[in-house]
Amino acid sequence: MRLLVIEDERKIARVISESLKREKYAVDISNDGEEGFNLADSQPYDLLIVDRMLPGMEGVEIVKKLRKNGKSMPILFLTALGATEDKTFGLDAGADDYLVKPFAIDELLARVRALLRRPPIQRPDVLKIADLTIDKQQQTVMRAGKTIDLTSKEYALLEYLMQHPNQILSKEMLIDHVWDFDADILPNNVEAYIKNLRQKIDKPFKKQLIKTVRGFGYRIEA
Repeated sequence: MRLLVIEDERKIARVISESLKREKYAVDISNDGEEGFNLADSQPYDLLIVDRMLPGMEGVEIVKKLRKNGKSMPILFLTALGATEDKTFGLDAGADDYLVKPFAIDELLARVRALLRRPPIQRPDVLKIADLTIDKQQQTVMRAGKTIDLTSKEYALLEYLMQHPNQILSKEMLIDHVWDFDADILPNNVEAYIKNLRQKIDKPFKKQLIKTVRGFGYRIEA
């Protein structure tokens, strides 16, 4: 999953980003409100973490404009203002949850996980296609009862494929959802990752799940 952190305090943004990346999320950072809004409005993020006080555009305005534009991704609001009216102000603007600074990073991670499990985009903790299973809580992959070791990017790539069974996903879509915005990744690199994933997921087994749709992209067959 791909997340965006809009936070002007660079040290806080870096700590949040590094913690999320350890949880195998792809993370982008913006330190400016207007830039953050433009990214969130134009890129396919699964969740936003938005500070209230930002240069360029305040967090509440970002949330309101995104909701007005039809963006439905979960939004976690960060605020140094802990009064009840300040919290409800952010929620009424369209945020899904809030966290008051200073906060424990473990609580932020727990809230992110909870938001990503919420409807309308239901994200089950276990994904299963044929005899291939991903347990997102344990971050484990098994096929036919055998544990398969994947790198963090291989895991993220497989998870995204399994979230869209039987759908053709282009290389550009995979890059947008699996890699950071500033990652130096090319379509040929995606081919290499798919090849490595097949070596682990498909080659040792009789049925091949990851298919190439020539000229369009890849799909995993349920």
